[in-house]
Amino acid sequence: MQMPRYALQVEYNGAPFAGWQRQPDQPSVQGAIEAALGKLQAGEHAIAAAGRTDAGVHAFGQVAHCDLARDWDTFRLSEALNFHLKPAPVAIVNCVKVADDWHARFGATERQYLYKVVSRRAPLTFETGTVWQVKYPLDPDAMQAGADRLLGNHDFTTFRSTMCQAQSPVKTLDALRVETIPRENGTEYHFHVRARSFLHNQVRSFVGTLERVGSGAWTPDDVSAALAAKDRAACGPVAPPDGLYLAGVSYPSEPFGR
Repeated sequence: MQMPRYALQVEYNGAPFAGWQRQPDQPSVQGAIEAALGKLQAGEHAIAAAGRTDAGVHAFGQVAHCDLARDWDTFRLSEALNFHLKPAPVAIVNCVKVADDWHARFGATERQYLYKVVSRRAPLTFETGTVWQVKYPLDPDAMQAGADRLLGNHDFTTFRSTMCQAQSPVKTLDALRVETIPRENGTEYHFHVRARSFLHNQVRSFVGTLERVGSGAWTPDDVSAALAAKDRAACGPVAPPDGLYLAGVSYPSEPFGR
């Protein structure tokens, strides 16, 4: 008998976790949710997610799916999971029943990431661990000009981790938009990134490289040269995980009615 399948929209602060993926000796977001599921239904649970975020990376639009023997009311299921997830900084913000063959990872057509950078001299207090702080202003127009050099279908070897397990470095980058948000003390820069799929550390490599452009250390032409080099050594510094968020996942038919 086929068990009912549920899609979960998941929000989490990645700071205390070694990443999304279950690990035997370190805390993970997947492990926390599977443990909560174990409180509702005895036995082993294995959930699948749209993206495997790294240690310290956050999400407000992660999507996962699980199978349960019982036919749950979706509101009650999300409430029960949130109860058992406490005190971990993980929340099920939406839950819907989906078709038996619906898959959070393989059914996704696009993933959206957001990276936050804050420019200000004074140390951060409330936002520590959730943004990347730089102490100097950045040039958003120069960063956007550099970002535009990365759009389209390319060999992104320069911008992927040496530990990346993807079969090919060739990906299509659909959007990389730099947004400037004035603050009372300093400026906030948001990098909005969209693609069907990403290489390991690709977004953080983009942002670290574009920060060099924004600071004046690089030019947009240097971004083009780094891309053409197809060499990891040509990449700028990799931005820290603190400012990265999995912001959303798209499907042919949106499970949550967005």
